[in-house]
Amino acid sequence: MPLAVANGAQTMCTFGMTPGTFTAIPSGTPILVDGKPLGKVTDNVPMLNIAPFNMCMTLTNPTVASATAAKLGVFTPMPCIPVITAPWVPGSPTVLNNNVPTLHQGCTCLCAWGGSISIMNPGQTKVMVP
Repeated sequence: MPLAVANGAQTMCTFGMTPGTFTAIPSGTPILVDGKPLGKVTDNVPMLNIAPFNMCMTLTNPTVASATAAKLGVFTPMPCIPVITAPWVPGSPTVLNNNVPTLHQGCTCLCAWGGSISIMNPGQTKVMVP
């Protein structure tokens, strides 16, 4: 069983340069582990729940493509601003957090520029979910 993801977890994008930090925003009656709220699959808002990954390194990102073209084809990474297309998947189907599936370390979400965002460190080591 994977570990549930808590506030402060470490995330990574396949096209990012450095890890980011996950922020779980408690709603309703939050589920806490060591005083930290657990995440839900709907905690996927860029800049609020999912922090940038420093620089973006894919030409599918228009800012990277534009900067690279401006430098006559020399690849030029640009600051990361995640554009999340859907909630985290798959989530825990049996452990609900305010009627929403709980986020676990096996979940991923996608950026519109093609990056896959995953959980590197779930931010807690006590609660496992099926």
